[in-house]
Amino acid sequence: MTKPDEYRVLRRLPIVVGGLGAVLLLINRLLTPELTQSQSRGDVLGVILSAVLILTGLIWQQVQPRSPETVELIGEEGFILVPDLPEAVKIELAWASHLLLTNTVTRSLIVFYQGKVLLRRGILATKSEVTPGPILKRVLETQKAVYLVALKVYPGQIEFDYLPENTQGVICQPIGNQGVLILAANAPRSYTKQDEKWIASIADKLAVTLSC
Repeated sequence: MTKPDEYRVLRRLPIVVGGLGAVLLLINRLLTPELTQSQSRGDVLGVILSAVLILTGLIWQQVQPRSPETVELIGEEGFILVPDLPEAVKIELAWASHLLLTNTVTRSLIVFYQGKVLLRRGILATKSEVTPGPILKRVLETQKAVYLVALKVYPGQIEFDYLPENTQGVICQPIGNQGVLILAANAPRSYTKQDEKWIASIADKLAVTLSC
């Protein structure tokens, strides 16, 4: 659902005031039996002010950022961690995943490392196995992140069948040269540049921990 716009009335106020002023000027002109020069000048000024107010209101409508539409991801909430990992690695993965789920728009995440799924957390899809498709392979080969801002418009979305089926946005962040941190969001175009930098930093930290 879309977040309500709490400033909607304020942004429409200039349009209402400007339109009302223009109507009152027109009525005043029609009801005036004899037009004086001073009234003509006043009418011109009033029309200009009304036009400025209406234009300001229209600009406010256009520049107001719209919150991306969010959905409830389809799946069951869970936290699945490979049991035979060292305790320090388990703690690190739990910490990192908790931060991402509570401080970003991420609603589901997977840690895929050395061909195995080490962690699945958040809203989980039925399928648990990760089979790298073209996008994931490219991230592993180039070690460069890929951000799919609106997953449904990408033909390659089919490879992410291990994520909730109505996932809106995906970030594939390399974990060194051995793995990928896969993040699923419940809204398109919802990760900020600051989020991307922070996710990259967490992935770098995980790379150090997992390589030890």
